[in-house]
Amino acid sequence: MTSNDFSRRAFLSFSGLGAAAFLSGCASTYSPPPFQTASAGGMVSPSAPLSGSDPELDVMYGEMVDGGFVVPAVPYRQIPPRYYRQRVQDPTGYPPGTVVVDTPNRFLYLVEQGGTAMRYGVGIGREGFAWSGEGVIQWRQKWPKWTPPDEMVARQPQLAQYSAANGGMAPGLMNPLGARALYIFKNGQDSLYRLHGSPEWNSIGKAVSSGCVRLMNQDIIDLYDRVPNKARIIVLQ
Repeated sequence: MTSNDFSRRAFLSFSGLGAAAFLSGCASTYSPPPFQTASAGGMVSPSAPLSGSDPELDVMYGEMVDGGFVVPAVPYRQIPPRYYRQRVQDPTGYPPGTVVVDTPNRFLYLVEQGGTAMRYGVGIGREGFAWSGEGVIQWRQKWPKWTPPDEMVARQPQLAQYSAANGGMAPGLMNPLGARALYIFKNGQDSLYRLHGSPEWNSIGKAVSSGCVRLMNQDIIDLYDRVPNKARIIVLQ
């Protein structure tokens, strides 16, 4: 894929967003299955140990302790390998430090010096909640609180307990924003869209969330530590 391919798909304005989509928050009705691991033969087995499958991936997606939380290992054998975190030749043509979300292919690139990019698999918004544009990662937070917008609460009344009036949802493993959140601003205003972690590892590569771009918790932690302050972000349809 060339930079021209990316440029043709880019729509660098939020002006086309509908008001309802613009105000939607980062959540999903999608529920992850119980965590399972893979046997040496690649078949799913609830009791087979993850360790030994692939030493590098065992470390990359293994259990980790972060911010007082134990982040479970990801059963990566159940995820298409193209969505594993990996360094690739940069296909975007954007300057180093730019974050590029390739929505159709479910990839996020952090462009690096020297012609490479760190690529992550992502889950994206369902049809009707998907978005595109250009902005700035204005703010970053570890283990964020989640507060659904009033419009989302109106659609899903069961979320009222997490409304702004009730103080939001506390940080934690099942919080929809996961271990990290990168907040996207446009013209100095919060767009209400985030790059964020998720416990729903099996949503990576799919379109299930309400608007935001989700990564596995291990990947959002890695991205958080790499992305420059006030990084430019391009989201392509």
